[in-house]
Order: sequence, then C-alpha cells, then structure tokens
Amino acid sequence: MITSIGKFLRKVRIDNNEILADMASKLNVSASFLSAVENGKRKMPSDWNKKISLLYGLNESQSERLDQAIAETEQCCEIDLSGVAKQNREVAVSFARKFATMDEEQIEEIKRILGVS
Repeated sequence: MITSIGKFLRKVRIDNNEILADMASKLNVSASFLSAVENGKRKMPSDWNKKISLLYGLNESQSERLDQAIAETEQCCEIDLSGVAKQNREVAVSFARKFATMDEEQIEEIKRILGVS
C-alpha cells in the first residue's frame, strides 16, 4: 500500500518528468529500495528530507507537505534506552504498550505532566 511519503515522492517525480529509477539514482539507492519506502515496507532514511528538498528545489509549502507526509507515514518510533535506569526503561516500555488504548483524558494528563501544549 502506498504511503503518504510514497504519494508525495511520486508527485515530485511526475512533476519533474522522472521515473522511479531516476529519483532512486539521485538519492543513491536502488529503485527497489525507493519502491519499498513508498510502499511502507522500508523506513525512509532520515537524511532524505533535506536531500529531497535540495535535489528538487522544494519551496517552503512543498517542504511543509514533505514533513507532513513523513509524519503521517512513520508509524513507529525508536528510543535509545541505553544508559537509562531500569525503572525508567520499564516506564517507557509500559507507556509504549498502553499508548494505543489511552483515552483523551489520559493523554491530556500526560501532556500536562510533560509540559506539552
């Protein structure tokens, strides 16, 4: 299934009269890797955001749409817990397990505790 980032990249290619292999070559990856990113089978490398903006001369609005597509596509988050106290690691893992089932009130309470608006 094509992801939001996949749709964005496909539109950029079409707007620039390119095929998948052209963009893949510019990004220094194989066409199959780029296809896997578009289809959500591989995670987009973190340096692609700037790379795509520069390669294709994206304006501010297009860069914002790229950021939004990346955010919509990312379904997982990696957290480096090395060097973190055991009890804090347990809290982080417990939170991750419960996150999807939390109601709005619980989310608001966590945001309040963390100072997130």
